[in-house]
Amino acid sequence: MAARDDSSEPDNPVRSAYPPLVEAAWLYRADQVCPEDLPMTAAQALARGMDTPALCDLAGLPRRADPRDIRDTFELALEELGIALPDHHLARRYALHRLATRFAAGEVDLAELVSDEWSVTEGATAEEHVFVALLPTCACCIEYTLGIDEAAWETQLRIAASALVSHPTVGPHF
Repeated sequence: MAARDDSSEPDNPVRSAYPPLVEAAWLYRADQVCPEDLPMTAAQALARGMDTPALCDLAGLPRRADPRDIRDTFELALEELGIALPDHHLARRYALHRLATRFAAGEVDLAELVSDEWSVTEGATAEEHVFVALLPTCACCIEYTLGIDEAAWETQLRIAASALVSHPTVGPHF
């Protein structure tokens, strides 16, 4: 399914949807949400007045349910709500912007930035490329990549995160 940005339409399902549910769809597509967290998101959406059969089913699933069942039910709930899953590439870019925003706000420490998954993220802007290039692929590579100047790396990373955050993001618009 392709991402839709129909925010100009007054009856746009994304605009009227529960924002954490829409964000969960984007993060789900970017492989950045744990399936076991989706039933609670569904329950919160129900409490906010959204209601479809699959959303009710999802909210009733236990955290320990089979992840495939959770995923299938989540995707069906989104379909029933008229919320399209975004393109994987756009979702990854959104997750990258979200990571930069959280890092710039001090919500993410340096250790959380170390992951090989970001090295394969294809940025579309210079700011995205710079931020991704500064992210080490693994903890053992930090010293090899950075030498002993971790403070200079952190400063460069904060500058890159701020630059990325200052540009319009991809993703859901409410």
